[in-house]
Amino acid sequence: MDFSDSFRIVNLAVGIIMVLGGISQFFNLGFQSIIIGSYVLIFGLAVALLEFQIPPQVSRYASFMFSFLGRGIFYIFVGSILLNNGVLRIIAGSVIGIIGLAYVALEFVPSIEPPANMREADAGWGAEQV
Repeated sequence: MDFSDSFRIVNLAVGIIMVLGGISQFFNLGFQSIIIGSYVLIFGLAVALLEFQIPPQVSRYASFMFSFLGRGIFYIFVGSILLNNGVLRIIAGSVIGIIGLAYVALEFVPSIEPPANMREADAGWGAEQV
């Protein structure tokens, strides 16, 4: 089964939710909130960018983004960062975390293949380009 377009839409939605969650962190005006908001904002922009273009450095240094398991754990991590005071942040963090759990589960379903943009770095662990 080919769910490439569905995964692309889900990843774009997660990227948008991350960006909005990162922006919402700035409203607390604390040093920690600004740092966390900056990271989540950058992560959201990176996730959205990966749906359109894959820079060669990403496949080398962030190869975890090219498997369901790696991307799922990353989404769970970012979702847990967003889970703090504020209803919208809790909703955003929960949605991202649930999608992350779904991606982790999809890693163990052999009949569902990752979309083409998530298979770019399938050269294997530690595969060096010479």
